[in-house]
Order: sequence, then C-alpha cells, then structure tokens
Amino acid sequence: MKRFFFLLALILASCSRPDVMTLFVGTYSDGFYAYEFDQNAGSFVGDGPVAKAEMPNPSYLAVCENRVYAVSEMPDSTASVWAWKWLGNGFEFLNKEATGTPAHGEDPCYVSTDGTVLAVANYSGGTVAAFRLHDDGSIAPLDSLLITGVGGPDLGRQRTPHAHCAVFTPDGKHLLFSEFSADEIGRLDVVAGRVRNYCRAATLHPDYGPRHLLFDASGKHLYVIGELSGDITVFDYAGGSLTERQVIQADRLDARGAADIHLSPDGRFLYASLRLKGDGLVVFSVASDGTLAYAGYQATGPHPRNFNITPNGKYVLVACRDNDSIEIYSRDAATGLLSYVSSLTVERPVFIGW
Repeated sequence: MKRFFFLLALILASCSRPDVMTLFVGTYSDGFYAYEFDQNAGSFVGDGPVAKAEMPNPSYLAVCENRVYAVSEMPDSTASVWAWKWLGNGFEFLNKEATGTPAHGEDPCYVSTDGTVLAVANYSGGTVAAFRLHDDGSIAPLDSLLITGVGGPDLGRQRTPHAHCAVFTPDGKHLLFSEFSADEIGRLDVVAGRVRNYCRAATLHPDYGPRHLLFDASGKHLYVIGELSGDITVFDYAGGSLTERQVIQADRLDARGAADIHLSPDGRFLYASLRLKGDGLVVFSVASDGTLAYAGYQATGPHPRNFNITPNGKYVLVACRDNDSIEIYSRDAATGLLSYVSSLTVERPVFIGW
C-alpha cells in the first residue's frame, strides 16, 4: 500500500508541471536543441537539452503544434528549410527543400507558417519563398519565389536585394515581408494555400533597412524595426492596408544593428534588441492606440540577435551569440524593466522559441 501511494505521488508530480515548457534553441552550429524551462521559477530543468536535431546552421525556427521548421542558413546551394516532428523527447526528420534557385536562395534567415503555407525569407538570396505543406507536416517543393527590391541609399548593404522577415497577417489573407534593400514592406495575397499578387504595402524612410515585423494580439497594429536606422515604425493594419502612425528611435548610438522585437504577453511593453554598439534590449511602453514611449534599457551579453518572453510574462531569455550564452532576465510587470538572473552556455545561439 505504501508503495502504491509512493508511485501515485510520483505520477501526480510528473503530471503537475504546467509551468515547464519546451524551449527550442536555434544556433549557428551543427543543430538546434529542445530544453525544458520552468517559466515560473525562471530556470532550465535538468542538466542539459532534452534532444538535439542535427543540421547545419539552424538559425531560425517556426513551431506549429508538434512540427518544427528550421532554415539551414547556408551561403550556397545547400541552403534549405527542414521539417521535423517533435515527439516530446526527440525529433523525427520529415524532409527538407531548397529555399530557392542556386542564385536566389542563399542564407535563409526567417521562416513562418500559417499551418498550410510555409514562408521563408532568404537574406543573401534577396527572395521570399513559399511552400505548401502536406498533411503530415512535410514540405512540398517550392511553389513560388519573389525577388525583393533595391533602391536604398546604403550602397554597401542595400546594393543587392535582401529579405529578412515574412509574416502572415492575423486575418490570414496576406503575407507581409521586409524588403531590406528597398526600404519597403511588400505584400502577397494568400489564396487557396498559395501566395500570389505582389504589391507594395508601405514605404519607409530612406536608409531604414526593415528587418523584423510584429503584429500585436489585436491584429490592428504592426511594428517594424529598421536594422540600419534603428527606428521602430508603428502601423495601423486593416484589410491588407498599412497606415503609418508613429516612428520612434530605438538605437540611439547609430550602431546600424537593430535586430528583434517582441511584445509582452499583456501587450503593455515592447522590447527590441540592439547589436554592434551598446548591446542590449530597449524597452517601450505601449499606449492603447499602439504607439510607443521609451521606458528603459537593459544591457546584455554581446550580439543579442534574438530573444523571447515566457508566455506568463515573467522572464525574458536572450540569445547572446558572441559569448555562447542564453541569458535569463526577470521582468517587472508594472514597469517592463529587466533584471539579470542567470545564464546557460549554448554554442552560438541565435533563436529562442516556444
């Protein structure tokens, strides 16, 4: 009887970990990892990763139910996007597809999906690639490839096309993407599982270098960070159209390395990562109309290319590529400000996702 109650206690303990989540970490290395992270305690569980999926330079991931899509950010014809099935304690490889033609598929750096279509932004290739997904989650052959524009004034970094992000609109009708070298946001229609009909959705100021795009939970506001300008532009979104509402400076050091943006789960604060000078996260408060106001700054380790916030809003995890660490910060829900907690050593981490 005592043994029965002991076993029952173990079973109940194993089933009562609602705050322990699977954290996926992409790298500039030979694979990506799954860790267990306790979002209430703000700490990793166990002595190391639960599993590793081996592939070259998995720098960005998209998680959809039990499927993980990872780009292989390679500067040649081996550039590709891989589909994996997450089994809870390991990965099952499904398939992979080239992210474009040999001349226009290099260095895929972003992937997203609406569950039916997979979109990939190729930085050096300067293209946005779209794929249909099979019912088992595997990737169908390349369906369409769009070359982004040029025209920005920085002849060193905007001379050739670059694409850095592609996101589906909350209404499911469009795909928006950053045309880094043209200082524009492009738009494609999503029709019957395919993307078609390019048009320019918005023009940003010259030398902007749009990088990441982020919708708020309402789907009414879009935030666009400029890697070159260090600005964040707030747009109102409705019916596929963007209307500029605000431009606010995030990078005050002219480092030309602004990177990632995320909103807190309650929508009250927006965070942006800055690199190359004064590496860290800048914090903005968010008004009811979506506009931003500067709230503070948190220095981090070198090259915070990507970061993420726990679903409960208590912690921010920062992938610091150049000191091989994931840094954990606690987050003040009232002020949005951060405080350093601890770090975990991971080789060249560049993506964090749930």
